[in-house]
Amino acid sequence: MTHYFSQEGLEKLKAELHELKTVRVREVSARIEAAKALGDLKENAEYSSAKDEMGFVQGRMREIEEILKDVQIIKEGESSGTVRIGSTVEVESRNGKRTFKIVGSAEADPAAGLISNESPMGRAFLGQAAGDEVDVQTPGGTISYSILKIS
Repeated sequence: MTHYFSQEGLEKLKAELHELKTVRVREVSARIEAAKALGDLKENAEYSSAKDEMGFVQGRMREIEEILKDVQIIKEGESSGTVRIGSTVEVESRNGKRTFKIVGSAEADPAAGLISNESPMGRAFLGQAAGDEVDVQTPGGTISYSILKIS
């Protein structure tokens, strides 16, 4: 499965992997060793907590490494006249004007205006042009958006 990233998003992901491998693994390993020194591991909450955290860290490292195997960089700045991955879309709805950037699912952060190409809103916007009306099904009902500008 291809994972779409902006260059900035890809660099953030690589930095996270580097941090996990060089800092977090060492920190958690040190916590495990310190907890082992306390004795009885069966009733050692610190040891159990550190082992759980190590599992999380190792799982996240595997997840990032898997993502990095099939990455496609989103080309930004090219205007095709229609919404595509990498487009910034200014829209208006009954809730006012908003600006969204269409990104890959691994980079999505709806609160920051980064919406996934796989989300209902992202899928509805893809292929649309400025001036188009788009209806998006949400848990709260259908919302109509008017596409004002694409960049």
